[in-house]
Amino acid sequence: MTGRIAFQGEPGAYSHQACREYRPELEALPCATFEDTIEAVRRGEADLAMLPVENTTYGRVADIHRLLPASGLHIVDEAFVRVHISLMALPGVRIDDLDTVRAHLVLLPQCRDFLDRHGIRGEAAADSAGAAAALAASGARNVGALASDLAAEIYGLDILARHIEDHSHNTTRFLLMAREADLSRRGEGKMITSFVFRVRNIPAALYKAMGGFATNGVNMTKLESYMVDGSFTATQFYADIEGHPDDRNVALALEELEYFSSEVTLLGVYPADRKR
Repeated sequence: MTGRIAFQGEPGAYSHQACREYRPELEALPCATFEDTIEAVRRGEADLAMLPVENTTYGRVADIHRLLPASGLHIVDEAFVRVHISLMALPGVRIDDLDTVRAHLVLLPQCRDFLDRHGIRGEAAADSAGAAAALAASGARNVGALASDLAAEIYGLDILARHIEDHSHNTTRFLLMAREADLSRRGEGKMITSFVFRVRNIPAALYKAMGGFATNGVNMTKLESYMVDGSFTATQFYADIEGHPDDRNVALALEELEYFSSEVTLLGVYPADRKR
């Protein structure tokens, strides 16, 4: 029986592309929301969830860090996926025939130079792959879509221009989540440990909590804060560090973190992606 990997969005979404690239042996299961994606794994309808957490162009994916601690799932891997944006239209349509393109709101500014050069107006859609699907069903010959090459393949659209994004570094980082944690050392490269924590309500608590990582030579690659429970005073932090909890220096740093924190939750231990 083929396993499944759940993702948020329509078939052809960049999350679907990530599933194809990193878990091609698994059947991709589209879900309407991030919550639905997580729930599909919790209920056993899928073995893994592919969740985007940040993009080099538009930053953190909203709500993901809030969902991770309460998800009941564990990070078992990460995926760095290059986001290439292509212009597509119905078969036989040329670029000169287009006056409008539809795509997710975050994609349109990333192709501004190309659209301005061709005099094409951008129109926001809820989902880029969904825009491609709607275009295929509409028969509109003056409208195009900005989406992945995979979306064009799925919906039978012609690609009029490939990889038209303004910046060549556009990459999305995804986390692969599973029901069971895997704390083993895997691969030949670095391991990443991810966790969330809340510091104690004492002066300089965050400074002191972070001190253990500096004094023990642990590289912290990410530290982000966000409010919880709608309170300005309840702040939670998300962090990624290089190393495994069994490493002596990491163990010492985490011990010091716990002393100055009211809560520490390990989210996962996994191999660093080769594209880091």
